[in-house]
Amino acid sequence: MMEGLSLAHFQAGYPKREVIRDLNVPLLPAGKITVLLGPNGCGKSTLLRAIAGLNSGRGELRLNGEDLMSLSFAQRADRVVYLPQSLPAGVHLHVLESIIVAQRASGNRGSESDVMALLKRLGIEHLALSYLDQLSGGQKQLVGLAQSLIRRPSLLLLDEPLSALDLNYQFHVMSLIRRETQQRNIITVVVVHDINIALRHGDHVLMLQNGELIADGQPENVITPETLAKVYGVRGRIERCSQGKPQVLIDGLVAEPTF
Repeated sequence: MMEGLSLAHFQAGYPKREVIRDLNVPLLPAGKITVLLGPNGCGKSTLLRAIAGLNSGRGELRLNGEDLMSLSFAQRADRVVYLPQSLPAGVHLHVLESIIVAQRASGNRGSESDVMALLKRLGIEHLALSYLDQLSGGQKQLVGLAQSLIRRPSLLLLDEPLSALDLNYQFHVMSLIRRETQQRNIITVVVVHDINIALRHGDHVLMLQNGELIADGQPENVITPETLAKVYGVRGRIERCSQGKPQVLIDGLVAEPTF
């Protein structure tokens, strides 16, 4: 059996509002980065939270053949790690301490040197003795990523991990996520807003609109002028740069937005 995450007739949302309706995804493979795309309010964060067990969900959800829906929250948390857009405020711990806590909570018996090695790969080893509540938004996101990776999940869910990072760190973090995903054979699902990041760093793309799956597949097969018009309401084209890499160029709007 091939390792991966599959969803069948999956629904998710809130007590009085269903957001994700009858979502079917055959297999998101291990060792690959799946990018979740779609406009604001389409259900991207709701879907990630439901997979992690933080929102209500119904239907079939299988991780490497195992039925996640039948597991307790604690059992699911051993396999699935969800990183929200921002860490909780007001936590007065050293960065190093916070990652060791995450490491021990997952039952990982690694050493402090393992934590420092991870901080070095992220380029934030100099923050080891800084307090979490004194960090910038971008620094907190990098620490959150370290806390997630140290737990060695089978499924890593990242909700806009680049939103507070500058261009240098965006590229650095996506390269690191790819390396860790491949080396650890993780199933990684990332929410981003920059479509060019999906084209450059994604192996697979799911494009949502109004809680429904519009397109699913390799980035260049999903991100097309037709889907850009249908999902985002823009006139766009995909062209290759001088290095042969695809990039999205937006020429205008299909229709004026209504606010």
